[in-house]
Amino acid sequence: MTIERDKCYSSIPYPQVFIFRVMNTQKHILLFGAGKSASVLIDFLKQKAITNQWKITVADVNSDAILAKLGNHPLTEAVALDITDDLQRKELVRSADVVIALLPPSLQYRVALDCLHFGKHFLTASYTDPDIQLLANEIQQKGILFLCEMGLDPGIDHMSAMQMIHRIKSSGGKIHSFRSHCGGLVAAESDTNPWHYKFSWNPRNVVIAGKAGAVYLENGELKKQSYQTLFSDCELLAVPGQGPLCFYPNRDSLGYIPIYEMEEATRFIRTTLRHPDYCKGWNTVIQIGLTDEVELIHTDGLSIASFFEMHFSKSGIMVNELSSVQQKQFEFLGLSDTSLINKGDCTAADILQWILEKKWALQPEDKDLIIMVHEIGYSVPDNKGKRESATITAELIVTGENSVHTAMAKTVGLPLGIAASLILEGKIRETGLHIPTVPGIYVPVLEELERYGIGFVERDG
Repeated sequence: MTIERDKCYSSIPYPQVFIFRVMNTQKHILLFGAGKSASVLIDFLKQKAITNQWKITVADVNSDAILAKLGNHPLTEAVALDITDDLQRKELVRSADVVIALLPPSLQYRVALDCLHFGKHFLTASYTDPDIQLLANEIQQKGILFLCEMGLDPGIDHMSAMQMIHRIKSSGGKIHSFRSHCGGLVAAESDTNPWHYKFSWNPRNVVIAGKAGAVYLENGELKKQSYQTLFSDCELLAVPGQGPLCFYPNRDSLGYIPIYEMEEATRFIRTTLRHPDYCKGWNTVIQIGLTDEVELIHTDGLSIASFFEMHFSKSGIMVNELSSVQQKQFEFLGLSDTSLINKGDCTAADILQWILEKKWALQPEDKDLIIMVHEIGYSVPDNKGKRESATITAELIVTGENSVHTAMAKTVGLPLGIAASLILEGKIRETGLHIPTVPGIYVPVLEELERYGIGFVERDG
């Protein structure tokens, strides 16, 4: 233990009141969020705490969720926290060495500002927030690491792709085509509904997926797809040992071309994987307005059946015009269900999410499935100075154990936990604002992921 003169920051704008405090040299990881994606991460951190005598604090608004995951572990602390409580949140950040945020993007900026002020490393699985990007110079000056997009997708996709890209380029290869696909699906033995889908992550994100449309590169041309057309004609993808899959373009792929050092590529696209029946059914969901987040619907006294009938009628699409598979999909959701919604004024997206959370819930012993595929086309010099075309495909398949220890929780949580541990062990020394595309980050993390059964199988052709 050491005595240090320090500042006490208790409220915005961090008033500087000098006090003397006793500092504990024990390493401390703070996790904000104990939701669906946190179970495997928390188990990993608990084990690391025992091995290294670290302290682990988990803060969430739902104290029951924390306690269910922490148990009676002696080196952990559960904190019931409203993230908007500035005083308590800042005190937690001040006491930590590394902060992991599994929070909605709208709440992460508060934590990021605290980490910047107190000089704490910050990790998140979310896409890099534009407001956090504005802090890049200050983060670098502080000599700390802000590591964003450190989950599955984004996260493992970046690390595995960059490892392949750097290897190809180091041998003189020139990449002309890159397609990266990822999907959180349901394992075959737990696939029990006509949508071939169950929730393994944030339901809201599934409901509003694709709303920004998509931008990507195909045959050297910039391609744009609107939300209204995104699910209308999804391309098929064959994955050995798996059933039929299809994909739709994911957000703006173009921003990753310079990050992936692939300015010479004529094709570049990042996509989301789903079952073909899912894409066909979800296209109808969009066309009849079920994902609308603007118009309020009074649901008191409104049945689920009437909710669907209202939207089919308004869109001009007739149920009997749908394929037999799609009719089964909507019957499964409640096309004939006379149960009342009774939730006051809600948007269609709110009501749809409420329905889906019941219908697409993982049952206790259900298993989810993660599939990620990279397809890279490139050319390499032969011994005569000419260039030969080649392709390489890398596939990752991870199956969950049950509805708590899911493949999604494993592939989102372990990269964060491993990175936090490597930072405390001095094995990741990068500073500044990053996503995991540099060897100093992705090499040690991928090596550790392999030890936990998360590794890619590569094949040529």
